[in-house]
Amino acid sequence: MRTGIATVCLSGTLKEKMQACAIAGFDGIEIFEQDLVTSPLSPEDVRKMAADLGLGLDLYQPFRDFDGVTPDLLKANLRRAEAKFSLMERLGMDTILVCSNVATATIDDDELRASQLAELAELAGDHGVKVAYEALAWGKYVNDYEHAYRLVEMVDHPNLGTCLDSFHILSRDWDTAPIEDINAEKIFFVQVADAPKLSMDVLSWSRHYRVFPGEGQFELAKFMGHVVRAGYTGPVSLEVFNDVFRQSDVERTAVDAMRSLIWLEEQSAKWLESTSEDSAAGNGSASRRRYPMELATLPKVNEPAGFNFAEVKADDTAQLEKLLGQLGFEFEGRHRTKDVQLWTMGQARVIINEQAAQHAEPAIAALGFDVDSPVIASARAQQLKAPVVARKVQADEEVFQGISAPDSTEIFLCQGSPDGTAAWTHEFGEGLEHVSGAQNAVIDHVNLAQPWQHFDEAVLFYTSALALEPQPFAEVPSPSGLVRSQVMETSDGSVRLVLNLAPAQQAQTARKTYQEHIAFGVNDLVGAARSARDRGLEFLQIPANYYEDLDARFDLEPEFLATLKELNLLYDRDANGEFLHFYTATVGSVFFEMVERRGNYDGYGAPNAPVRHAVQYDSLHRI
Repeated sequence: MRTGIATVCLSGTLKEKMQACAIAGFDGIEIFEQDLVTSPLSPEDVRKMAADLGLGLDLYQPFRDFDGVTPDLLKANLRRAEAKFSLMERLGMDTILVCSNVATATIDDDELRASQLAELAELAGDHGVKVAYEALAWGKYVNDYEHAYRLVEMVDHPNLGTCLDSFHILSRDWDTAPIEDINAEKIFFVQVADAPKLSMDVLSWSRHYRVFPGEGQFELAKFMGHVVRAGYTGPVSLEVFNDVFRQSDVERTAVDAMRSLIWLEEQSAKWLESTSEDSAAGNGSASRRRYPMELATLPKVNEPAGFNFAEVKADDTAQLEKLLGQLGFEFEGRHRTKDVQLWTMGQARVIINEQAAQHAEPAIAALGFDVDSPVIASARAQQLKAPVVARKVQADEEVFQGISAPDSTEIFLCQGSPDGTAAWTHEFGEGLEHVSGAQNAVIDHVNLAQPWQHFDEAVLFYTSALALEPQPFAEVPSPSGLVRSQVMETSDGSVRLVLNLAPAQQAQTARKTYQEHIAFGVNDLVGAARSARDRGLEFLQIPANYYEDLDARFDLEPEFLATLKELNLLYDRDANGEFLHFYTATVGSVFFEMVERRGNYDGYGAPNAPVRHAVQYDSLHRI
C-alpha cells in the first residue's frame, strides 16, 4: 500500500513537514495550498526537496467552489484553475483535488455541473493534470460520493475521476459497499481519517476533531476493504484536521500518523479475510484472495495475559516502602546487580527503582505485561514505530523486550507463565521474613496520566502494539475541570489500563503533578483494609456526605454501611455485581488503590471518581 499524508495534518513550516514525513517513512504527501502559499520555498525548491527526501508529490489541494455556478463565475473559476495547473507543472504534480461547491453554487442541475466539470477536465488535460472530484459532506448540492461519481461518469473524460474521503463518507453514514462498483480507473485518490462519534454539525466536526486511524470510532477497515475490492492501487493518504496535532511536535505526530496507516493496512487485510466468500462459507483455512493493492500484515500476537509487574521510580523510597508494607506487601530484597527493590503480594509485583532517580519524586515509570512471545510482540511494536527501550543485563539475567509508550512510560514484554509466577524474581533475595496470612493479590488495573498532546497517540499505541481494546471514553468532573478517562483492556479483563487526560491547567506538567495509581485486586477488601489500618495505613479520608448519598442510592444494610464508613471504603453496584475499593494517600504523583470485584462487576467505580478527585485536590491544596 502506498502511504501518504496531507501537510495540513502537521505543525510547522512546509519544509519541516516534508522532513518529518520522510523521517516517518511516508511514500508521498499532499501539499495543502496554504502551506505552499506561506512558504519561502519556490515550487522548484519544493520539487527538488521532495526528490531529495524520496517523497512523491501526490496531490495538490484544495480547489474549492467550482461547479454549479453562473457563466461569469465559471469563467473566473477556469482562469483560477489554469493558474493552479501551471503551478502544478512547476511542482511536478499531476493530480488536484476539487471539492464539491459549498459557497458559490446557485444552480442545482447535474447536467450543468457535468458540463462545467467537462470544461475543467479538458483544461486540466492540456496541462497533463488529473482532477479528483470529491463530495464534501457539507456540499451545497453534492454531498454524497455516489452522486460525485455519477457526475464523473456523465463527463466521461480521462482527466476527471473521483476522490474517496472516509470522513465525508462515514460522517454521513453513507453505505460503503457501493464503492466496489466504482470503476477503479476512475478512483484518482483515497483519503482516510478517523473521528470520535460526536453529535455536532459536520463542518465543525471535520475541521477540529478528525484523528488518525485507530484513534476514533469509524469503521475504517471496512471502508478500506471496499476500496481494495474495487481494484484501487493508488495512494492511501491521511487528511486530518485536528487542533492538537497542529500544535504538537511535527516529527512525533508524523510517526504517529505512519503508525496509524500501518495499523489500518493490517486491519483492512483482516477485514477482507474475514468477509471473503470462503470465510462466509465457514472455510477458515481458505487462502487469502489477492487484489491489485497488496496489504502488508504484522507479526500476529495475542493480547496480554496479565500484568507482570509495575515499577515506580523514586530518589527517596522510604514513603513508598512504608506504604507497600502497610498494604501487606512483602519485601523480597534488592536486585543483585541493580539498585532496585522487589515487593510482592501474591501475584502482584511492584518494583521500586532507585537508578538514575536523583531528586525524582515517586512516579510510575514502567509496566510489564505477560505475553506469549516477547520477541515477536516486540518485533510487531517496532514495526509500528515504537521506540526501543535499552536495558542492561548480565549474562544470567532475564532479558526483557522493552518499548516506550507515548507518555515515556516504559513497556516491558515478559514471558508469561501458566501459574502467574515470574522467572526473573530469583534475581532478588535476602528480603524480610514474609508476613503470615498475607492475601493473594493481582494488579487489577493501572491508571496513567497522559499529556494533552499525546492522548490520541497513546490510544493508538496501546491498541496496535499491545492489542488492548479501547472502550467508550468517559468524562469525570474534578475541582480542576473535566478529566477525560479512556479505558483500554483485554477481552477477558485480565489487563485493564486507564488513560486519563489531565485538566487543561495541569496539561503542561501532567507527568509531574497529575496523580496516577496502581490498583491491586484482592478477595477480601474489608479484611485487607482492617489489616492495613492495624499496620498504620492512612486512608484517603472520604466525607460523611458520601455515605449518606450511598445509603440513599443503594439502601445498604446499616452494619455494612457502617463498616464502609469506618474504613473509608467506597462502594458501587450494577446489575452484574458489586465493587469495593479504597485509596491511599499520594506519594509524589503515585497513590495505590485496593479493590474487590464481586460477581461480574466489570467497571471501576466511576460514580466514586469525583469524590476521590475532590478529596485529593483538597489534600494537595491544604498541604
